[in-house]
Amino acid sequence: MTAVETPAPAPGTPAREAPARRERSVASRLASGAAGGALRVFLLLVALFWLVPTFGLLVSSFRDPTDISTSGWWKVFTAPAQLTTKSYASLLENDGITDALLNTVWITVPATLLVVLIGAMAGYAFAWLDFKGRDWWFMAVVGLLVVPVQVALIPLSGLFRDLGIFGDIIGVVLFHVGFGLPFAIFLLRNFFAEIPRELLEAARLDGAGEVRLFATVVLPLAAPALASLGIFQFLWVWNDMLVALVFSSSDSQPLTVALQQQVRQFGSNIEVLAPGAFISMVIPLAVFFAFQRQFVSGVMAGAVK
Repeated sequence: MTAVETPAPAPGTPAREAPARRERSVASRLASGAAGGALRVFLLLVALFWLVPTFGLLVSSFRDPTDISTSGWWKVFTAPAQLTTKSYASLLENDGITDALLNTVWITVPATLLVVLIGAMAGYAFAWLDFKGRDWWFMAVVGLLVVPVQVALIPLSGLFRDLGIFGDIIGVVLFHVGFGLPFAIFLLRNFFAEIPRELLEAARLDGAGEVRLFATVVLPLAAPALASLGIFQFLWVWNDMLVALVFSSSDSQPLTVALQQQVRQFGSNIEVLAPGAFISMVIPLAVFFAFQRQFVSGVMAGAVK
């Protein structure tokens, strides 16, 4: 096989010059710098600035009420003897706050689990089961996403009163489940629709029914999306006060309502408010950080084909 030689340039012909390197603009240099250490330092500063109120509330929850009223929380760095656990002892002795904390758990956990479970089943049905009017029903569910909570407060108050559950925990749970399902169904249906059809057909050929297919194949694959949905629902229900103010009573009020009433009744009840507010804030943070890996995976699911 004969090699093809590149003809040499004719004598006197100037050699071809290498293309000149384009000079980078100022904007390009700034963008490259932002993508490196400068952006990381900026984001770190923003994160630290965002955590300052949280850290201040933590320190205040361990200070004496007299110290809180006379100086700022940063004084603890020069006088660490101010730190005490008396505020948390007062909190545990306050039956109203402890009962409200338990009510918050009894409201948030069932409302989150029911939304995730029912939303997963409905999302799978809309994605892979054929039934009459499926697309129209799904459009109706999507339309419910724009319905504000305030619209349903008065009608559901009358309905719950007729059912005898107004003022009970079950009424608050049902309200949160009803308004959490449209988003759950929309999110999970789009996630389930991206599961390869061949995988489901292979499971059916192996003899798996729809229930077994959903429980053993679909749910494990949807773990990141379920975790993301659970975090969203948990944070929304835990921090809610509007629905709890309307549908709960003095025996079923959650922590948000109890703290609000403490402010209105006592005004300066800091030894209860500071630790109660910190507990109300730190539990959702702990849940988020515990499932942050699944949360990121669920949010990014479907972003890359």
